[in-house]
Amino acid sequence: MTDPANIPRHVALIMDGNGRWATRQGLARTEGHAAGEEALFDVAEGALEMGIEWVTVYAFSTENWKRPADEVKYLMEFNEGILLRHRDDLHSRNVRMRFIGRRNWRVPRRILRRMDESIELTKDNTRMTFTVAFNYGSKPELVDAVKAIVAEGAKPRDVDEDLIASHLYDPEMPEVDLLIRTSGEHRISNFMLWQAAYSELVFTDVLWPDFRREHLAKAVEEYQQRNRRFGALADDVPAAPS
Repeated sequence: MTDPANIPRHVALIMDGNGRWATRQGLARTEGHAAGEEALFDVAEGALEMGIEWVTVYAFSTENWKRPADEVKYLMEFNEGILLRHRDDLHSRNVRMRFIGRRNWRVPRRILRRMDESIELTKDNTRMTFTVAFNYGSKPELVDAVKAIVAEGAKPRDVDEDLIASHLYDPEMPEVDLLIRTSGEHRISNFMLWQAAYSELVFTDVLWPDFRREHLAKAVEEYQQRNRRFGALADDVPAAPS
């Protein structure tokens, strides 16, 4: 059972296994993405119930452009549809929506407009921040941050962790406490490398379309059993406030 006094502030999710789920069902890969939509918003509801303040999901990576053109086209339309189908409900639940990733020529302008509309609609909401990583890669994010710092004329002596963090896609985003990857893969695939430097990692064999709020709760329980040392010895880590 989860301890309400030790809920991770920021949970990030690598939603993996849609294609394999569809293949096992004898369906087209795109059907796996459609099935993953139900999982996504069941998990979001579970996060709200637990009091998690930030949830970030890996929706489309900079590497996903390498997939077949028809699948990429489907994912563009699918993600636009998700925004249209769910943003009003998220808004009614006091959820703020944000997006991280490159806003370049590869992303259809209509999707960028939907993102901006969602940000504007929900900007004053305070219960949870729901961030969608779209056309996102952590290495490109760091490259973009360094380019911005160089363009501002910063001297080498001025560059520190705080300066780099302030030039990431969302400087307000807190560090990730818990990173979950579904489908049995044990890697983080260029996701939140900076923000997840000290996150607890939980890997589950459950394919994303089958993942539900009870699986999120189980991952949080595992997180609560970890001893987060942040590089210090266990005896040197201050106790969590009661």
